[in-house]
Amino acid sequence: MGISVKLEMFEGPLDLLLHLIDKNKIDIYDIPIVEITAQYMEYVNAMDHQDLDVISEFLVMAATLLDIKSRMLLPPDEDEEGEEIDPREELVERLLEYKMYKAMAQELKDRLTDAGQHLYKPPTVPPEVAKYEEPVDLNRLLDGLTLRKLEDIFRQVMQRREDKIDPIRSSFGNIRKDPVRLSDKLLHVIDYAQKSPRFSFRSLLEQSREKPEVVVTFLAVLELIKIGKLSVAQEKIFADILLEWNPDNTIELRKEDLEQYD
Repeated sequence: MGISVKLEMFEGPLDLLLHLIDKNKIDIYDIPIVEITAQYMEYVNAMDHQDLDVISEFLVMAATLLDIKSRMLLPPDEDEEGEEIDPREELVERLLEYKMYKAMAQELKDRLTDAGQHLYKPPTVPPEVAKYEEPVDLNRLLDGLTLRKLEDIFRQVMQRREDKIDPIRSSFGNIRKDPVRLSDKLLHVIDYAQKSPRFSFRSLLEQSREKPEVVVTFLAVLELIKIGKLSVAQEKIFADILLEWNPDNTIELRKEDLEQYD
């Protein structure tokens, strides 16, 4: 690995050229090559010539500047499209690239310096405080909850069931059960809700084996929500819809009453 040698205030010929451009407030895209070459040679002549490896880099750039200077005195060359070729173009590209890398290096250096000034300590929050969860505001969670969102969940469940269908076995004959009655499903949902007062709407639908049963379950849940037997909650956007049994509701649903839904 080579050793970087800093000569006076410049770390290479490109660094010296950028210094001269900034010092003279020159447009880097329109470098007065004669003026810059003269000033560059003054710096080179004033350097210590004992380190040939370092001075050789500056001499190569001096030769490049002299070559550009001589080419600018000659009639300009043209490219394939007939446009004049600027002899300074390659040098300008090298200077812009060097300037970009120099700025990036300075940015990394500044970040390293800033990083050394930061101190960190492990968290000292008591476990009791870390486990604390802010009480859920049901009014805020229920805000914006509509039957459309319930319908979207229903469609997602149906889509998942369709994705599981075997395209070959699905064409086989089936022994179909008797149609599911809404009154029976209402009794099932009521019994399920009384045993599990708070449950996921999605988990209830996934217990159904066939599409008619899923539809009837969905209708039963909507009817119980309508009469206030079930309340709906959602802890956050796109989370599962949670159903909760309302024991304070005094409406009595007897089996004879439920038959009116069939």
